[in-house]
Amino acid sequence: MSIFSAIKNAIFGHPAAAQSADPQGQANDGSVGSAAVDTAPVATQAPVDVEAVLNQISSDKGNPDLNWKSSIVDLMKLLGIDSSLSNREALATELGYTGEKDGSTEMNMWLHRATMQQLADNGGRVPANMLA
Repeated sequence: MSIFSAIKNAIFGHPAAAQSADPQGQANDGSVGSAAVDTAPVATQAPVDVEAVLNQISSDKGNPDLNWKSSIVDLMKLLGIDSSLSNREALATELGYTGEKDGSTEMNMWLHRATMQQLADNGGRVPANMLA
């Protein structure tokens, strides 16, 4: 499994993701009144609120002192994913980073933004300040 897939699965697979994606907690069973099932509106899955899920994970873990909102290392630690340089190098390769894969501040900042952008591109709702 790729590093990004592990990150995505840890967030999108968390129980809080289902709650954030469907705030009413209601499923669409395909029926509306007496209308035929094939003419009923189809519900689209709402985006997962990435920040809310990560806040819940942090809360579940006793609010560890991690700066996951801007640090790829802390984000990975929060999710229980090895944040070693070799894993960050693999993530950098996976996401298309072209600079030196040396664990620099520049690389880590790029990784955080690119990871958040990929989460947004894959059905997550990510605050703009985490994408900039």
